[in-house]
Amino acid sequence: MTLANSAVQAGILGYPRIGANRELKFISEAYFRNELSLDEFSQKAAAIRKNNLAFLKDADLNVIPALDFSLYDSILDLILALDFIPERFRELNLEGLELYFAMARGYQKDGRNAVALSLKKWFGTNYHYLVPEFDDGVTPEVNAGFLTEALKEASECGIAVRPVLPGPFTFAKLTRITGTRDAAELEESVTAVYRELLLTLNREAGITEFTALEPSLSMDLSAADIAMFRRMHERLLRDLPLKVYLGTSYGDIRDVMKDIPDMGYAGLWLDLSGNNRNRDLLREVSFKPGFELGLGVVSGQNIWKNNYDESLEIVREIQKDHPETCIVITASASLLHVPVSLQNEKTLSPEKLKHLAFAAEKTAELRELRDILNGSAAPEISERNRDLFRAPRFAADAELQSRVTGLKESDFARKPARKERLALQDQVFKFPPLPATTIGSFPQTAEVRALRKKFRLGEITRESYDAEIRKLIAACIREQENTGLDVLVHGEFERNDMVEFFGRKLEGYIFTDNGWVQSYGTRCVKPPVIWGSIRRTAPLTTDISSYAASLSEKPVKGMLTGPITILNWSFPAADIPAASSVMELALAIRDEVLDLEKAGIRIIQIDEAALREKLPLRREDQEAYLTLAVNAFRLTSSGVKPETQIHTHMCYSEFGEILKSIDAMDADVISFEASRSNLTLLRELRDAGFETRVGPGVYDIHSPRIPSVAEFKSTIKRILEILPREQVWINPDCGLKTRGNAEVWPCLNNMMAAVREIRAELEEKNA
Repeated sequence: MTLANSAVQAGILGYPRIGANRELKFISEAYFRNELSLDEFSQKAAAIRKNNLAFLKDADLNVIPALDFSLYDSILDLILALDFIPERFRELNLEGLELYFAMARGYQKDGRNAVALSLKKWFGTNYHYLVPEFDDGVTPEVNAGFLTEALKEASECGIAVRPVLPGPFTFAKLTRITGTRDAAELEESVTAVYRELLLTLNREAGITEFTALEPSLSMDLSAADIAMFRRMHERLLRDLPLKVYLGTSYGDIRDVMKDIPDMGYAGLWLDLSGNNRNRDLLREVSFKPGFELGLGVVSGQNIWKNNYDESLEIVREIQKDHPETCIVITASASLLHVPVSLQNEKTLSPEKLKHLAFAAEKTAELRELRDILNGSAAPEISERNRDLFRAPRFAADAELQSRVTGLKESDFARKPARKERLALQDQVFKFPPLPATTIGSFPQTAEVRALRKKFRLGEITRESYDAEIRKLIAACIREQENTGLDVLVHGEFERNDMVEFFGRKLEGYIFTDNGWVQSYGTRCVKPPVIWGSIRRTAPLTTDISSYAASLSEKPVKGMLTGPITILNWSFPAADIPAASSVMELALAIRDEVLDLEKAGIRIIQIDEAALREKLPLRREDQEAYLTLAVNAFRLTSSGVKPETQIHTHMCYSEFGEILKSIDAMDADVISFEASRSNLTLLRELRDAGFETRVGPGVYDIHSPRIPSVAEFKSTIKRILEILPREQVWINPDCGLKTRGNAEVWPCLNNMMAAVREIRAELEEKNA
C-alpha cells in the first residue's frame, strides 16, 4: 500500500471494534456465560472484524488499518503476542483465549486463583488499557498466530491493509516492573521481541509495511526517555525488510520531532486537532521526498462535523512547506473513541444530526477533504459544509452567564476547616472503626433493564415504573443492612448511566439512540451530548434519596455525579469553552446538594470519577485544568452545614502527582480505586500528608472473582500498615452495576466479615 506523492490520500489508524449494535459486547458476554463455544465466539468476532474491513474498503480509504480490532484491548493483544505473561497467569496453565481473558478479568476456578491485570486510562481519554507487568516469570517470545490469522483473513477478502499496533516504546513505558529485573532489561526484552514479531508477520503473513503507534511521545519526555525512544526504534528499524510508519495521537511530539526525519521511518502521522504544537513543529523540520505525512485534521475524539475550510487551510499550509511529501488526510486518533454510525440514530432531528459525525461519517469527511484537495470533489460539498458554520449553532443563556460571572470567592470555600468539620461529624455519626460503605450503584440486572425498557416503550406508566423501582430500592436497603454496612446507598436502579441520568434532567443536553463507545473490554458507554447552556430547572434526585433514607436508621448517601465527570463523560460542544460548561454544571449540582441537605440527607457523595482522565498530558497545561476542577467541586459543596458529610469517588487512574489538588477539593471522605494497583497509592497519600479521609478499594469490581474473608483481611491489614485507622474507610473499588447479584453479595458479606474480625482485633489490642 505504498502511496504515490502526486495526490493526497485518506486513511485512519483504527475503527470502532464494538460493531454497529455492540455485537462484540454481546457475543463476549455470552461466551463468558458459556452460552457460546470458543469456535462460535471466534466465528462471530471474525464476522465483525471482516465487516469493519469491508466498510472501510467501500468507504474508499487509501490506508486501511488491520490489527486495530481487538477482542478486549490492543495492549492486551501485545501482551499475548509478545508472551509477556506474568508468573501468576503462567501458573494457571491456560492457553489462547482462556489465558487472554484471565489476564483481563481475573481467574478463579478449580482452586486456581489470579487477580487481573490493572486497568488505567488511556492518554487523556475514557478508554481503559490493561497494564503490562514485567515480573521474574515473564519470558518474552513471539506468539503471533492470532495476528497472522487476522492478516491472512484480510488478504483472503481482497483488502489491502496496513497493520497497526501500539509501539515498543509506549509498551515499555506503560509496563509496570514487578520483579527484580530493571528498566534496562525491560527495554532490551521489549525491543528484541517486538522486532522479532515484525519479522514473523513479514515472513508468515507477508506484510511489507507497518504502523507503530507511539502515543507516549505526546507526554513530557526526559532526556533519558528520548534516548530510550531513539535506541528502541533505531534497533527496531535497522535492516528491517518492511516499511515502518510512526503513528502519534493525543497531542504534540515536541520532544522528538527533530529526530524523526533521520530515523528511517517511511512516514509520520500526527494529531493536528485542537491547539497542540505539531503544526508549528512541522515548520522546523524537513523530510526526504516521498516521505508520508499523515495529517490528523479530523478529530478522532469528538462527534462534531469538521470545518472543512479550517482543515483545508492547515493542509495547504503544510503542503506548501513540504511539497515533496505524500499527504494522507486522517483522524487525530483512532476512531474507537467515537460511536460507529449515525445510521442508527432515529430520534434526533435532522437539524441536530447535520452537526454530528460518528466514525462512519468521519471516514466520509476524510474522503471529501481528500477529494477537495485533489480537485475531484463536487463544489456543493464545500458549500454545504460552509453553511454549517456561517451562524452560531445555539443561543447562550444570558441569565445563567450572569450567575456564573457573579460568583464570589466565598462561594468556593466551605467553613469551618476540614479538621474541625470531621471532629463534629464524628460526634454526629459515631461510626465504628473502619466505617464501611459501597460506591453507589448495585447490579443492573435483567429485571432492572427489562423494567426500564417497558417504561421507555410506554408499556407501563410512570407510576408503575416508580413503584417497581422503590421495591428494588427497599430490597437493596434490607440486604445492605443484613450485610452490616455502616453507610448505605439506594442502588441507583433508576439510572441507566451516572452521566446520562443527570443530563436528561438538565437543560442543554441532547441524547443519541445508539452512540455507544467502548470504555474497556465489553463495557460500553453512551455519552450524552452538550448542545448548549446547562441549567437545572427542578430537583434531580431529592425524591428518590428521601425515600431511601426513610427506610433505614443508618445514613443513606445522596448520590450525585460531579461537574468535571459529567463534562468528561459527555461529548462536549466544540464551540463552547469547557470552563463555561463546567461552571454551569457545578451550579446545577450545588443547587441539588442544598436541596438534598434540606430534605435531611446527612451524607452526600459527589462523584468525580473522571477528574484525572482528562488531565492534560503536558505539565504546563495541567494547572489551569486542576484549578477549574477543584473550584467546580468546591462550588458544589461549599454551601452545606459542617455536620453534613461530603464524599467523593475517583476511578482507575494515577493520582500521585495531583494529590495536593485532590486534597484541595475539600471533601470529607474520598474513595479510590486501589485493588488492581496493589495499594501503591496509599504510600503516596501518606507521604503527601493527605488530610481527606480515604476509602481505598479493597476488591476489584471489574473482575468476577469473589475474594475470601482471609484475602479481605490481608488487604485491610496492609492498608492499616500505611494509613492510620482513623483515616480509613472500607469499600469496593467502584460501583457494582456491571456485576451480578451472585457475585456482589458474597463479596460484600466476605468484606464485612473481615471488617468485623479486624474491628474485634483492634478492640482487643486496645483493651
